[in-house]
Amino acid sequence: MASSWITTRPTKDGGKRYRVLYRTGGRESNARYAGSFATKTEALARKRWVDGELASLRVSEWRFLENGSASAVRTLVQAAEAWRASRVDVSDGTMQTYVVAINRLRDRLADTSLDAIDAAKVAELVADLHADGLKKQTIRKTVSVLAMILDYVRVQPNPARDKLTVKLPREERRHVEPPTAAQVEAVVRILPTRYVLPVLVLDDTGMRVGELEGLTWGDIDEPRGRWRVAASVSKTGRPRWVTPDPVLFAAVTDIVPRDDRHPDRRVFERVTGDRLRTQLARSCTAAGVPAFSPHDLRHRRVSLLHLCGMPWARIGELVGHDDLMTTARVYTHVVADEAELDYVGLIPK
Repeated sequence: MASSWITTRPTKDGGKRYRVLYRTGGRESNARYAGSFATKTEALARKRWVDGELASLRVSEWRFLENGSASAVRTLVQAAEAWRASRVDVSDGTMQTYVVAINRLRDRLADTSLDAIDAAKVAELVADLHADGLKKQTIRKTVSVLAMILDYVRVQPNPARDKLTVKLPREERRHVEPPTAAQVEAVVRILPTRYVLPVLVLDDTGMRVGELEGLTWGDIDEPRGRWRVAASVSKTGRPRWVTPDPVLFAAVTDIVPRDDRHPDRRVFERVTGDRLRTQLARSCTAAGVPAFSPHDLRHRRVSLLHLCGMPWARIGELVGHDDLMTTARVYTHVVADEAELDYVGLIPK
């Protein structure tokens, strides 16, 4: 008798992932793989879908779950499920963004055949999303996910990339005003304890929040007082070394005793980019200061390095930029108060 079930497997960071398996016959048939998920809710959704396919005897239409082939995909929902299962290269936070976009596409396109999705259909989707009052960036992300799904199943030409027919809302450029030292200090004083050190690290080093999230004990070089941003988490795909303030480095290494530092264990466990952004926003409101994000701290650090007279090339090397023009044009345009240079950190010396 056909059946499906959920198993779990541990991950390197101490968590677990939920795997959906199924059989097309009794126990004498081989178990087959139907996807791996970060949450049980996602796994249950996949299991329910698998159960429906088994009950309807449509297993032959989703062989792509077993061998990665896109040849059997018929609807957008099937293509989205196959694409999501294939994206083992992204973080849990990014995957959650994809899931939200997929659910948005599912609500509007349901079981639309891939053959029925053309540029006019995508343009209609954009209009519907805009009419529903979604933000411009949300609409752009949704269409971007649709484009990646269609790329995965080799729909050519890709209607979601047809710029002549699909007109996306103009992206509003955000004017960045990084926080001052006083504002950072006010927020740090009321942040929940687990987020204080990560915020101080971002402010001191200019690291990206994804790089902080991916930092493991195997990246720590304690004798030299530095840590490595691994190529796997670096936006440029190249590793680099970060040397924080010595007192800050000591505070980080005190988190876990040396004997308990497994190389694959995350340094800042239970701290994700989404949670950090949420806590920062709440603490900014509570402190009565303008809201700022983790990435605004990166802007702040790069601007301070520029004020100190550091060469563009060196700044780009420290913060992991490919294009020095990006460093000059985007990041060094806001911190003009030289009094900020007197700021040496929030951790007592």
